[in-house]
Amino acid sequence: MQITIIHLEGGMLISKENYESWRQTQDEYETYKASLGPWIAEEVIEYLSDEYTNLNPSAEIQVRRFLQDPQKTWKLTFNE
Repeated sequence: MQITIIHLEGGMLISKENYESWRQTQDEYETYKASLGPWIAEEVIEYLSDEYTNLNPSAEIQVRRFLQDPQKTWKLTFNE
């Protein structure tokens, strides 16, 4: 399964949606800043673990939970 990381002004999402381009992603989110991917889960976990050490729970836990969840998007949570 491919996952896209979406940076918004107020946080970050991961999404299972199949976007044809970053422009399509931008059109879907009013506060869009940037997006990465689509990547496989292991690439997403590696990137998030390296770049965002303050994710809570860890990147691996959040991505694995998201993959088991039926929802198409997941808001990443961080330590305050």
